[in-house]
Amino acid sequence: MRQHMPYAKITGSGGCLPPRIVSNDELAAELAGRGIETSDEWIVERTGIRQRHIAAPGVKTSELATEAARLAMQDAGVQAGDVDLIVLATSTPDYVFPSTACLVQANLGIKGGAAFDVQAVCSGFVYALATAEAMIRVGRARTALVIGAEVFSSILDWSDRSTCVLFGDGAGAVVLQASDEPGILAAQLNADGSQMKILCAAGNVSHGKVEGDPFLRMDGQAVFKLAVTSLARSARDVCAQGGVELSDLDWMIPHQANVRILNFLSRKLGVPDEKVVVTLDKHANTSAASVPLALDAARRDGRVRSGDLVLMQGVGGGFTWGSVLARM
Repeated sequence: MRQHMPYAKITGSGGCLPPRIVSNDELAAELAGRGIETSDEWIVERTGIRQRHIAAPGVKTSELATEAARLAMQDAGVQAGDVDLIVLATSTPDYVFPSTACLVQANLGIKGGAAFDVQAVCSGFVYALATAEAMIRVGRARTALVIGAEVFSSILDWSDRSTCVLFGDGAGAVVLQASDEPGILAAQLNADGSQMKILCAAGNVSHGKVEGDPFLRMDGQAVFKLAVTSLARSARDVCAQGGVELSDLDWMIPHQANVRILNFLSRKLGVPDEKVVVTLDKHANTSAASVPLALDAARRDGRVRSGDLVLMQGVGGGFTWGSVLARM
């Protein structure tokens, strides 16, 4: 007799933000010293961002990821010996290799099981969550750590006002476990590599030298247009796949890129503002960490509760986008 395939359910979450908070005013003063003009008003009006957390020089992605994962494990009540899968999403790995996931595995004293990185930029956590869910559903793992972690400050051109005000550093993690109850109800991942130029950091290290442009570059208008249409379509598709209506959602946790994208998206989908989790004002855009950080913040302040229906969405360079629908 064929064994029943388990479901995969989120049982814990954790977040880690570097202690240094940089307000828009502080950032504007720093940039003015380099001859770049900006202001709190300019940043808030265009992005909704009021501050961001910036890692101290030398702080690595694996350090933030380890702390977020430790807190998620504590929240879920799982031990190192229980974890048999780590999927870590990042665009700012510590090294070319080994993967940042392997470094986190060692830091947490976890032995055995698979550990690997996923690279889908700001969609990374959604990609990682869908990957871990698939592995649990087919019985390849029972307890997974799914992490989004970034030190984006390390790839920003601090003389480019259009990008350097947008991003912050941080890590978020969830524990995903095999369950008899439905947890992840549906997932949908997409990419269009022909749009890679609108958001990229197109440098690499070759023969000991940096080749190409190592900094993040973005065509903001093109990203905005593609993000809104892609996320709206993905939200409808994933709800249809999960057999629910958009009006059934308790919470929408979109990638925290820009308040204009969030407002436009919620209006387009008819989801009221009070059902949209927003951490952008405090965290800025933390790329792969933004969705798990927002989920953790909303779980810890009591907004997202057990039984709630939550739509998580990511959109980022690649061009990538995707959605995961989950019953908490």
